[in-house]
Amino acid sequence: MKKKLSLLAGALFFVSFFISAGLFAGSTVEDAIKMENKAYTEHKKSICEFQHKKHAEERDLKCGDCHHDDKGASLDLKMGDDVQNCIACHNKPGEKPKGKNAPKLTPAEKLQYHAEAMHAKCKKCHKVYNKKNSTKAAPTTCTGCHPKAS
Repeated sequence: MKKKLSLLAGALFFVSFFISAGLFAGSTVEDAIKMENKAYTEHKKSICEFQHKKHAEERDLKCGDCHHDDKGASLDLKMGDDVQNCIACHNKPGEKPKGKNAPKLTPAEKLQYHAEAMHAKCKKCHKVYNKKNSTKAAPTTCTGCHPKAS
């Protein structure tokens, strides 16, 4: 009976260890992230590949420069923290409706569209970087981030 209890206690220890390790493991981040999202049924342009490591290390950006809360305030994150995918909040795939019959949207309503939010965040930062450094190295055009397929 003692042996069974010892085995059971040992098994429970290992199970609880692996469960707690999983809870605190956080997110792993690839050096380059292919910005492909299953919410899109089709892509009209090639998939952008975001150079996460380059932005975090070479450009010295903080996690909160891109990741924010529902009010737009920067999140105080560090590498490895659990982070939601952008589509969790900017949950309408694609861009806002366009054309003369398109509804008038508030800025907050526009940012519900995933592509609008991504383009606004990236372009703004890239324009600031280019101006500050007298360069055009940070892309601000469609083909700069979505290269034509070869």
